Amino acid sequence: MSNTSFFDEQKEQSLIKARIVEKYFWAWAKVIIPTAKKVDPRIAYIDLFAGPGRYKNGSKSTPIKVLETAISNPDMQNMLVTVFNDADAEHINSLQETINSIPGIENLKYKPQVINHEVGENIVKTFNERKLVPTFFFVDPWGYKGLSLQLINSVVKNWGCDCIFFFNYNRINMGLGNAAVEEHMNALFGKIRADQVREKLKILKPEERELTVVEALCEALKEMGGEYVLPFRFKHENGNRTSHHLIFVSKHVKGYAIMKDIMAKESSEQNQGVPSFEYNPATYRQPLLFEFYRPLDDLEEMLLDTFAGRTITMQDIYNQHHVGRRYISKNYKDALKNLEAKSKIVVDPPANKRRKNKGELTFADSVKVTFPPKQ
Repeated sequence: MSNTSFFDEQKEQSLIKARIVEKYFWAWAKVIIPTAKKVDPRIAYIDLFAGPGRYKNGSKSTPIKVLETAISNPDMQNMLVTVFNDADAEHINSLQETINSIPGIENLKYKPQVINHEVGENIVKTFNERKLVPTFFFVDPWGYKGLSLQLINSVVKNWGCDCIFFFNYNRINMGLGNAAVEEHMNALFGKIRADQVREKLKILKPEERELTVVEALCEALKEMGGEYVLPFRFKHENGNRTSHHLIFVSKHVKGYAIMKDIMAKESSEQNQGVPSFEYNPATYRQPLLFEFYRPLDDLEEMLLDTFAGRTITMQDIYNQHHVGRRYISKNYKDALKNLEAKSKIVVDPPANKRRKNKGELTFADSVKVTFPPKQ
């Protein structure tokens, strides 16, 4: 389904989405490039629903920003392979013109590939038959056509390949109860899981429906092999309903941790420093929202319980505990400093022997923490 009005202007939510993708692409490339140089000196960026290159108000879309990033970096100039696809021929013509006008585009070793295909089984088959170079894969369909577990797996199956995709919750929520699009829903969740979700949704309230649908998708991705899955939610402007999610999929915990920090910074709300992993335009008009929920206190209790009787470094605490939770490294350090101040843990070196940074006590990754045994 094409929706040309989507590109009429770059709304605030689109800006946040693009920023998350761009930040991760840059961070991912810096991690991947040193190893890629030793094996096959190429990395790739693939966008299967690339759009026209610019919004009608003139602002640049993600493909253009990715290419500008590549032009500015010598390693990327020589290593980055880009593939931009869109089923809309007008979008492709506009995108090609915009790419051609980018200053320095001729400096890229690999000319951007701009193609015009419907996303479906043929593209999945092509990716499945190839061993891909490290690839960052962005899938942003307007609805759900072409989006499938097989498509995502066809890319993330190889080393260094990560994916982030647009998940239109409202349309998928409606689609799960619509026999006319059953095939698309089965492709997205897997038939058995899709049937299970359909049954569950019959008796659930709206807020429970969303949690059930997103959880089912995350479970399906993990079963497929995308061990690390991280959703980021966007709310409508009134803050009452979900608009869509961005879902990140990786096979490596390092990518997961990097994306977690990026999404944390783009969250519209933090409670006790713990990010919401949500962009909600209404948050700024509702400063007391969720004030009674104190997630850092919960983390302190979890750490005392999980690591009872153990001596362990801050880095190992984070590595062993953060996956599947919305806490970032700073949250763990803050929770441990709080526990230390309450004399609930023993820290080596102790607070009086650790340095301060801008007046704030530091808690290095190498600091050792001894937790009391369970009572």
